[in-house]
Amino acid sequence: MLTRKFTEEQQMFREAYRRFLAEEVVPEMERFREQGIVDRDIFKAAGDKGFLMVWPEERFGGLGDYDIRWEQVIIEELAYARCGDWFGSLHSRIVAPYITRFGTEEQMQRYIPGAVSGDIVLAVAMTEPDAGSNLAGMRTHATEQDDHWVLNGQKTYISNGINCDLVVVAAKTDPHNNPHAMTLFLVESGWEGFERGRNLKKLGLKAQDTAELFFNDVKVPKANVLGEAHQGFYYLMSGLAEERLLGAMGYLAAAQLSWDLTATFVQEREVFGKPLSVMQNTQFKMADLRAELDITQCYVDQAALAFNEGTLSAEDAAMAKLKTSELQQRVADEGLQLHGGAGFMDEYPISRQSADAKIATIYAGSSEIMKLIIGRYCLGDQYEPFNQRNF
Repeated sequence: MLTRKFTEEQQMFREAYRRFLAEEVVPEMERFREQGIVDRDIFKAAGDKGFLMVWPEERFGGLGDYDIRWEQVIIEELAYARCGDWFGSLHSRIVAPYITRFGTEEQMQRYIPGAVSGDIVLAVAMTEPDAGSNLAGMRTHATEQDDHWVLNGQKTYISNGINCDLVVVAAKTDPHNNPHAMTLFLVESGWEGFERGRNLKKLGLKAQDTAELFFNDVKVPKANVLGEAHQGFYYLMSGLAEERLLGAMGYLAAAQLSWDLTATFVQEREVFGKPLSVMQNTQFKMADLRAELDITQCYVDQAALAFNEGTLSAEDAAMAKLKTSELQQRVADEGLQLHGGAGFMDEYPISRQSADAKIATIYAGSSEIMKLIIGRYCLGDQYEPFNQRNF
């Protein structure tokens, strides 16, 4: 078995975070799933212990270490504790970096300490009823006035949409002349004209609040424009590789859990007087999945190191996202099949693993979009034959 290269501090962090989940989150997860939302107290509890946002600078309350493997530890432990439908990493490592990368010092001072402590819950609003992967189809728009912008539009499928205190909202700001002219706005909960719609019911990830958001003549101060006006499309694109790598970490960790759950079941379940695990069909299926899981884990771990070095490409991240999301579905489905009728029962974890896996190949860029990105690269002029790459 290959050794994974986490630091001693990260291993200690893993053990502490595992205890935190076992003591404070796991006992509440069924209640969260029934109510369709995680209590805000969980964000605060994680923040109080330094588990919510590790990477921000010390002056904001973090460790000041942007090594993505800290978040990998969090994501893997969430999956293994079966708490993956709490999207803490969306708050921490997907939304918050937009503020620290493109925000002003004043914006960082205003929002990041609260995000680290769990007092401010973050969300990002891109998707619309008629615009998912195709951001050019976005209809939400903002018009510039003397000292503010007026924001109008609708967003949907927004994770943390009910819990959030601050939303990074993408809107068209020159729709007639430039479909890519988009601006990011920091919109606070409670502002006049900002309304939340339904907490949407979903097939899986039941505890994660996913909402519709409405913006009706919302006055956004110019101090709440994130970065430069009209550059939002490029800002969003700059974060996609990291987002897809984080997704890959979660998909793969969930797949690893599905395999382990199935391995335990087939060793305990008897068929015709013998454990299901001694059947050749079972061994072949489990062996094939085990090999693919371990090989894919090596790729994702290497991608994490590449990200830390600043060399992770959009194509590499797309490959990680594509293969891990599809593997998550396959392992869960094969595991459910090997469970037989028990796998269809909600009392067996594999049932929920299968339902939760269905979204993986859709959000953060569908499999079809990932294949377009990869195909354009590997069949384009920039592609380097394997034996010519810099090893």
